[in-house]
Amino acid sequence: MRHGFLLVDKPAGITSHDAVSIVRRVLHERSVGHLGTLDPAATGLLVMAVGKKALKVVQLFTKLTKEYEAGVFLGKVSSTYDSEGTIEFFDIPMGWNPPEQASIQREIADRFTGKIAQVPPAFSAISVGGVRAHRKARAGLNVDLPPREVEIKRCKITLYDYPKLTLSVLCGSGTYIRSLAHDLGRVLRCGAYLSSLRRTKVGDWSVADAKEPGDIGWTDVLPLKDVLKDFPRRDLTDADVEDIRCGRNIEASIEPDTIAWHEYLPVAILVPAEDGSAHARKVF
Repeated sequence: MRHGFLLVDKPAGITSHDAVSIVRRVLHERSVGHLGTLDPAATGLLVMAVGKKALKVVQLFTKLTKEYEAGVFLGKVSSTYDSEGTIEFFDIPMGWNPPEQASIQREIADRFTGKIAQVPPAFSAISVGGVRAHRKARAGLNVDLPPREVEIKRCKITLYDYPKLTLSVLCGSGTYIRSLAHDLGRVLRCGAYLSSLRRTKVGDWSVADAKEPGDIGWTDVLPLKDVLKDFPRRDLTDADVEDIRCGRNIEASIEPDTIAWHEYLPVAILVPAEDGSAHARKVF
């Protein structure tokens, strides 16, 4: 068995969990997870962790940037902020005219670039009082989600022919592209919803190197030695391995999130101790 990461190009119409189930079935391996979900209507890159050792390092990759190609439809709004909800015409003010591309790009640069406060969609997986927000929303209950800080590193218009707009977005973890589309429509005074979404990159991994979930094989799994190559490394002796597995510190001056290796296999995630030694935050 090969522990590592797998680049999957999720098609539209299935959930991220469905994609995981397909990979489990194809590889005959139960230990499969992913680094971040995609909505059923969205397509693109899902980075999956295959094998128990790979699942234990997922926590090191939760803050990766993500890149999207987003289709935005102007002049209408959606209850879910995307094409899956109830779509209605927006009450456009009298005398309003479709904005020029340059004007839209200026609004994006002024209001939707950098660190911004964003309110997540009511139809989201965020937990509210122990219940997913989308469950409350679908039951007709009021969902009041507080704004959260997100970072949009780049948001550029790549195509525009009113009412259709296409954006290239590079953003930090936790950003909702649906909310970006909705909020942009509000600022432009015409309403908008996310009509399509494709994730093209997660960190340095690209969808160009991915395969659909039913087409993958074990040879497509990126080994952990490649996945973890950019993290600080500490090679262990046999005695070090025994100490770590028994919960003892080892003598080592290290950086946080150092990967401890022994005979080409990752053994633990190490963090510095106050006395200058190192202890395991997680043992594989």
